[in-house]
Amino acid sequence: MHDLHRDAQERWAAKRPLYTLEITGKDIAQIKSAREGIRAGTPINIAFLGNETHQQRIEAARIIRDCGFEPVPIISSRRIRSREDLDDLIAGLIRATHPRRFMFVGGDPAVPAGPYVDSLSLLGSGVLQRHAIRHVGIVGYPEGHPKIENDRLWDALRWKIAFLKDAGCSIEITTQFGFDASAIVDWIAKLRTFGIDVPVRVGVPGPADVGKLTRFARQFGVVTSAAVLRQYGLSLTNLLHRAGPERFADRLIDGLEGRQFGPVLFHLYPFGGILDSVRWMTGFLTQRHAAMDALTDGDIDGPPSIATPSIG
Repeated sequence: MHDLHRDAQERWAAKRPLYTLEITGKDIAQIKSAREGIRAGTPINIAFLGNETHQQRIEAARIIRDCGFEPVPIISSRRIRSREDLDDLIAGLIRATHPRRFMFVGGDPAVPAGPYVDSLSLLGSGVLQRHAIRHVGIVGYPEGHPKIENDRLWDALRWKIAFLKDAGCSIEITTQFGFDASAIVDWIAKLRTFGIDVPVRVGVPGPADVGKLTRFARQFGVVTSAAVLRQYGLSLTNLLHRAGPERFADRLIDGLEGRQFGPVLFHLYPFGGILDSVRWMTGFLTQRHAAMDALTDGDIDGPPSIATPSIG
């Protein structure tokens, strides 16, 4: 039988960028200001906030496309009100911007707004077939989830991988951001022992004030023990100090080198602003390009060019 998943995965890998970004609709103006420093075609994930309308989400995707980047809409299952609501949103996104990839997540609300209690139920609703979606992103939680047991997380992840492969989709896993590089390396190792060989994008927080980083960590249930924070280079005695992820990223790459884990890349959470985050990522990847080339099986284009974005 022809392996549709493998075909889709190879087509996606041929154009895989070295890092991706994540923004909210309210931050879309920052993309315009930073556009000269972001490589054309870079995927930019669009967070699904509860206080935005579908039209605002579609408009954010349109602006990303007009700036020369690839919009990746995140669909929050528990925030979707009905099948019609889901189809209206995805059809509107496709008409306006033709996204190559969608990301499906569970979402934060304690009570679902509609029939989808998690991303499993949404994926199983036939949405991929109705809208001819062939490239799909899902989420991984290397440091666990504050509301879901680890065994359930692994069961759900394996179900989604099997389901999407059967549907002939290419798959990428994007992880929640974290501060513990060793925990992420261990999680990827476990992922591979389960036979899950799809690309992984490790969530990295861009440079930001310590107070902001720890607030986001609490919001998303990220481990913030004193020992882990020290490894990352954070000090809770100075919450206004601006901290970058250099130590974390170096430890991550050093832990992955030589492990034969398949493609492992970065996903940037620009908590301290898109411009500063992109500048940091560009500089870091230029310095560590040889190591990253090995981690991505050599399917990247070369060191990103460093540009000085104009402020618009």
